[in-house]
Amino acid sequence: MTTVLLTGASGYIGKHITLRLLSDGYHVRASVRTASKANEVRRAVAAHLASNFDLDSALSFVTLDLESDAGWGEALTGVDVLMHSASPFPIASPKNEDDLIRPAVDGTLRALGAAHAAGVTRVILTSSVAAVYGTELASGKTEFDETSWSDVTHPVGRIAYTKSKTLAEKAAWDFVATTAPEISLTTVNPVLVAGAPLDEHFGSSVSVVERILNRKDPVLPDISFSIVDVKDVAAMHVRSITTPASVGQRLIASSGARTFMQIAQILKAAFPGRKFTTTRAPSALIRFLAIFDGEIRAVLPSLGKHIGINSSKAQKVFKMTFIPVETTLVETAKYLIDNGFVKS
Repeated sequence: MTTVLLTGASGYIGKHITLRLLSDGYHVRASVRTASKANEVRRAVAAHLASNFDLDSALSFVTLDLESDAGWGEALTGVDVLMHSASPFPIASPKNEDDLIRPAVDGTLRALGAAHAAGVTRVILTSSVAAVYGTELASGKTEFDETSWSDVTHPVGRIAYTKSKTLAEKAAWDFVATTAPEISLTTVNPVLVAGAPLDEHFGSSVSVVERILNRKDPVLPDISFSIVDVKDVAAMHVRSITTPASVGQRLIASSGARTFMQIAQILKAAFPGRKFTTTRAPSALIRFLAIFDGEIRAVLPSLGKHIGINSSKAQKVFKMTFIPVETTLVETAKYLIDNGFVKS
């Protein structure tokens, strides 16, 4: 049985990757920071596996910290594939950007260094489209694709999260090129990830849908999001293990873009008994509200910009069709409503 060390297993995406790996017959050595997180992951995936699934033989746990060397060597002993998905993901930028950048970059290099020392030659890294779109489009292009890299001095590229993902992914490619050429690296670069979580611990990624359902904003900003289903993101990670064409590639995960207003309209049609805000806000008002709301402030550089993200490369490499955006949004909303995360 192929053994995969998955970092960040307790995250929203990490749990879905864990479930997909287990369902496809892999042994998962999941890294978590505390024993309580191990129990959380076990409960989350067990609820979605067959009742007779032998979870004890297929899933084990190790305790690792992105900012400490302790345990990495032992964790990678006997491992066939490193899948590094651990990285902080807030919506609002922190006061000190190094609170995001250092764990992202140092954690990636720590994981790769340990893999290199242990002789692990297959690595799949969860990056982000944030490492792609934080720059100006090349002349003649209307969509961003994998040939683009964020510029950390650009107004979008210098946002703390964008910068952290850009520097971490670049560090990974540089490490493989200069220090560990035997490592076959693939990066998966998702856009905004949505879809029903496996449990109630799902972090920041689902907050756009939650925000609209809770009518947090009296009017909606002129901002669009490219969206991908979390199940497709998990599938891309797992398919990378057995897809030679993915080696050495950056692969964007995206199903398509929708504006805040379009998302609200999709949800309004799916849940006609609920109230929704569907009015677009003047951009001047959004800039004013951003003074008081860090989540709004974080998206100001994208205000009024509706630029596409091209995921045709991933569709070709993995021979896959992405789950429609509408399906993903409705499934996300249904989970949040059914589990009491939104007001009535």
